[in-house]
Amino acid sequence: MKMQAVLVILVFSGLITVKTTLAAQHVIGGSQGWEQSVDFDSWSSDQSFKVGDQLVFKYSGLHSVVELGSETAYKSCDLGTPVNSLSSGNDVVKLSKTGTRYFACGTPGHCEQGMKVKVNVVSSDSTTGSSPGSSSGSSSGSRSSSDSGSGHGLRASIGYILAVGSLVVGLIWTL
Repeated sequence: MKMQAVLVILVFSGLITVKTTLAAQHVIGGSQGWEQSVDFDSWSSDQSFKVGDQLVFKYSGLHSVVELGSETAYKSCDLGTPVNSLSSGNDVVKLSKTGTRYFACGTPGHCEQGMKVKVNVVSSDSTTGSSPGSSSGSSSGSRSSSDSGSGHGLRASIGYILAVGSLVVGLIWTL
C-alpha cells in the first residue's frame, strides 16, 4: 500500500512538471530589451503568447512600463489611466488569461515614437503553432533558461519524459 502511494505521488509530480514546462518567458524586444530602437510590432508578430507565459521587460532608468486598458488608449498613447505602472528595469508580467494586453513606455514621447507593444494571449492548450522562442528575431537574440530555441514542443517533450520516467520508476519500485 505504501508503494502505491509513492507511485501516485511520482505520477502527479511528473504531471505538474509537464504543466510548468509549458510556460515560456518572453523578453520584450529580445536581446535589445525594452528600448526605443526595437520594432515591437515585428518582434511580437514572431511570438506566440499563451496563458501561463511571462513577459519580461528589461530596460534602463530612462524608460518605464505602463499597461494600458484598451486598444483606443494604446493607439492614441493615452497614458492617463494606466492599468498598471512598472519601473524596476526588470519587470515580469504573468499572462493569466486570454485576450489582448497593451503596454507602452511611460516616458513622455516614447510611446508616440513606437515604444509600445500589443500582446495577444491565447489559451495554453491552443494548437495555433509554437513560438520560435523569445529571441528578438535576429540571430544573436538571447533566450531565457526556461525558453529554449525549439519553443513549447521541446519543453512539453521534456515534461512528458519526466512524467513517464516517474511512472516507470514507481512501477519498478513497487515490484
